Amino acid sequence: MFRIPTITKNLLIINGLAFLATIVLQMRGIDLADIGGLHFFLANDFHFYQLVTYLFLHANFMHILSNMFGLWMFGCVIENVWGPKKFLFYYISCGIGAGLLQELAQLGSFYYTIASQVPGANLSIVLQYGAQYANVLNSWTTIGASGAVYAVILAFGMTFPNERLFIIPFPFPIKAKWFVLGYVAIEFFSALGSSGDGVAHTAHLGGMLFGFLMIRYWNKHPNGRFDRNRGQQFFENLKHNFEQRQQQHRNPNMHAERGGSKEDDMEYNARKRKNQEEIDAILDKIRKSGYDSLTKEEKQKLFDASNR
Repeated sequence: MFRIPTITKNLLIINGLAFLATIVLQMRGIDLADIGGLHFFLANDFHFYQLVTYLFLHANFMHILSNMFGLWMFGCVIENVWGPKKFLFYYISCGIGAGLLQELAQLGSFYYTIASQVPGANLSIVLQYGAQYANVLNSWTTIGASGAVYAVILAFGMTFPNERLFIIPFPFPIKAKWFVLGYVAIEFFSALGSSGDGVAHTAHLGGMLFGFLMIRYWNKHPNGRFDRNRGQQFFENLKHNFEQRQQQHRNPNMHAERGGSKEDDMEYNARKRKNQEEIDAILDKIRKSGYDSLTKEEKQKLFDASNR
């Protein structure tokens, strides 16, 4: 049975609880979205903690449903590949980055609004107007996990670029890299169009931009805080669980295979090392070129290793 990894599961739960809390508190006259939503930094109600809290608040059911579906669909894979610490750091950092870019976009919008009415307006004058209209600017509020979720989708596309996805309404599979590029193009032109649809397209792009820069940095510095070899965890967990179950039926000195034959510790360890080296080579190939680069024999060996 497919198991949702720890961080992804907890993020889903926290977002769900926050959405329910928003509805319950709203009935009592408390606007949680106004308290935890990300306000424009020139507004009176802006607080730095909102760069994190806005990620767990959503406007309506369809808003949270679409974001949580994307988090579940792609987050499970990326967390299993990267490990929980790296995935959580990436998710929160990209969410904050999305918020920062949204703040920058709002500053640009406010600047052009003032400049169109006050000839010769500079940044200093714009900030003065910001202080004057701080109460009005409280309405510029951003909520939602979209920026972080889009970053997770980007991570999937960069990690498994040739993996094929079935996306409604297309009747044919699409490679992950084209799926991600399509998302980027849609958000980019939507942001330029200033359609006024109430969607923070700039935040979406900001999350993906920060995610792209972070992944590029990790790829160039594989021996940093987050070890690149953690990418093997997705398949290693499957093998480890199997080995634990099998060890319950083995005696301390002999190792029985499915065929019924037995081998001593030295033979068992040598065979295990050899198999591990082969699996490591296959996983490294996936990391570099994607799953589709494997030969039929390599895919079968990986499948056998995960189902023993």
